[in-house]
Amino acid sequence: MTKYARDEFDRVPETSTRQGVHRAVAESRGGRRLAPILAVGAAALVVGLVAFLFLPKLGLSSAGNTVAAVSAEQGGSSAAASPEPAASTPAPSTPAATATPSPSATPSDPPAPTAAAAAVDKTQPVAIFNGTTTGGLASRVGGTVSSAGWKLGTLGNWGGVPQQRSVIFYKGAAQEANAEALGELLGIQTVVDSAEFQLPLVVVLGPGFQ
Repeated sequence: MTKYARDEFDRVPETSTRQGVHRAVAESRGGRRLAPILAVGAAALVVGLVAFLFLPKLGLSSAGNTVAAVSAEQGGSSAAASPEPAASTPAPSTPAATATPSPSATPSDPPAPTAAAAAVDKTQPVAIFNGTTTGGLASRVGGTVSSAGWKLGTLGNWGGVPQQRSVIFYKGAAQEANAEALGELLGIQTVVDSAEFQLPLVVVLGPGFQ
């Protein structure tokens, strides 16, 4: 209870139609806020319905076209790739071709020494002359020539033009092979064709002969 006396404002009728101003303002603001939300929701519903009804039909046609294009590309690539294995098949035939021709080249070379050996005639007499100051050199070399199967001719000292090196003179082309064979035996590299000697083969031992 208050200590103040009651006045006319304390008497409020039970069936009064009055209401506060703030309630009306609040209701009007709430209605304004809900209107855009409802509009957006309605638009989203319409868009979803259209997408549900029409887009699957469009998607099937485009998907079919893409599947056909992909299958065509795969078929073309497989057709282009298929000839490659066929090109590699003749490779195993190469080893057989390389194995056969090589052995036939070598056997033709050996007959050359046999022909040169057949041309050597050791029955031709070999004259040996000492053109150095070493005594008995002609006899010593004659023993070497005789031991090799050659027929010895005249042995003695050299009385002709002094020679600077050892030389073998031969008479005619028929004695060339004999002169070369004697040069290999005695280590004399100089052989000369000369018609001044009546003997077929003449060995002149020059300075430095070992």
